[in-house]
Amino acid sequence: MDTLRALIAGHSSEAMAIGAPGRPSLSFGGLRELGVAVEVSLRKFGIGPKDRIAIVLPNGPEMAAAFVTIAQVAVTAPLNPGYREDEFAFYLEDLKAKAIVLAEGYDGPALAAAERFGLNILRLSFDAGDPAGMFTLRGLAGDSEGDAPGAEDVALILHTSGTTSRPKIVPLLQSNIAASARHIAQSLELSPADRCMNVMPLFHIHGLVAAVSATLAAGASVWCAPGFDALKFFGWMKEAKPTWYTAVPTMHQAILSRAGRNAEVIAETPLRFLRSSSASLPPQVFKALAETFNAPVIEGYGMTEAAHQMASNPLPPAVQKPGSVGREAGPLVRIAHEIENRLMEGTGEIVISGPNVTPGYEGNDEANAKNFFEADSKRWFRTGDQGAFDDEGYLRLTGRLKEIINRGGEKVSPLEVDEVLMDHADVRQCVAFAIPHPKLGEEVGAAIVLAEGSDATENDIRAFAAERMADFKVPRRVVIMDEIPKGATGKMQRIGMAEKLGLVS
Repeated sequence: MDTLRALIAGHSSEAMAIGAPGRPSLSFGGLRELGVAVEVSLRKFGIGPKDRIAIVLPNGPEMAAAFVTIAQVAVTAPLNPGYREDEFAFYLEDLKAKAIVLAEGYDGPALAAAERFGLNILRLSFDAGDPAGMFTLRGLAGDSEGDAPGAEDVALILHTSGTTSRPKIVPLLQSNIAASARHIAQSLELSPADRCMNVMPLFHIHGLVAAVSATLAAGASVWCAPGFDALKFFGWMKEAKPTWYTAVPTMHQAILSRAGRNAEVIAETPLRFLRSSSASLPPQVFKALAETFNAPVIEGYGMTEAAHQMASNPLPPAVQKPGSVGREAGPLVRIAHEIENRLMEGTGEIVISGPNVTPGYEGNDEANAKNFFEADSKRWFRTGDQGAFDDEGYLRLTGRLKEIINRGGEKVSPLEVDEVLMDHADVRQCVAFAIPHPKLGEEVGAAIVLAEGSDATENDIRAFAAERMADFKVPRRVVIMDEIPKGATGKMQRIGMAEKLGLVS
């Protein structure tokens, strides 16, 4: 089971694999038949097993099925449909893409960028009456042969976020995806009886691996919503009848804001668990989710370079610890010295080693030398996160190393500031971040979204914080907003927040 093809090979042909709103479901037998048809089509279009195909499609069952089937034949590179033309051009050139998959009738910026480089434009079409995820492709004829990709061939290419530098290319092998899918399925005890309702974007590792690949690896079904919409979430939940869903913290908070008026749906659709990943889940939100859904909240810790999951809180009867990302759940997870290439005890940089870890950044020797090292006869990847284990092996993050606020030599964890501010009854959402300071180097800032009807002020928030943390950790600036800026996957981004809010002189 070291390839995507092998992951879905052994499941019942009649069992549901992919569903969507208002559509009949696609069975595992249908998904495997679709994979054969896609292979025939791509070879006719001149696409070989090592060729790279960008995929720009809206969220939904066709995107999920396109990833799963194309990755069995060639190298996939899903891109955010919200990019502008120059952004598409950058990624298509950087990827050295040979072809691009676009929806039939699409004439947006991805098409213009693809035409700049003469890519083979593959048009995806489907009939709304067909099973969810079923599609056909048309493109320019070519000539290509080649066996199906093996375990050590690249299945998926994604870019890092590039928050502070040029985005790095992360190639993930067939074996990386397969290992991570198995790790997630095992840690969540997924079975064919499970159904995941996916609201995560499918150009991101979280949705592609945790929601889609892990689910299918377990012989379970994934019901694909057309993106995230808090207003439609409970209607989808009623239709899909999921046993679990996975999301980022900001999505969970939006869902909670509408949970009260949807208590009947929650009661009629009991979840076995719900999962959070891609950003730290505030303990207050963890508790509210568990109480609202009367189900365990499983916080996972993942990143692109690990094909997603590295650690996870376990299911009951084991303990879930709010504020912790759980125990290692797949790769080995250890603590390393932040500068020296050695493992250590205590607080330091989190490192991982395992079959789900990328072999290395493409075409970036400098980044590979900085982020990989050998110790104890293993190859370790530096995650860039700081944290420590407790006595029971649960990992707690203190923040991204590059996000730790250095106020005159005093190090401040933005996650710690977040947790304190979230205890304020009037704070619905918050994110702490660094503000450049001419003498101290950096100062602590915080962006806040207040609960509906609240009239709390900046001084109220600061006074609350001052009673609960050391003076140097108290935010000097508190910006009250209607909405905090978020990235493409719904995560709040600390780096660059001061500039976005006009706090840099």
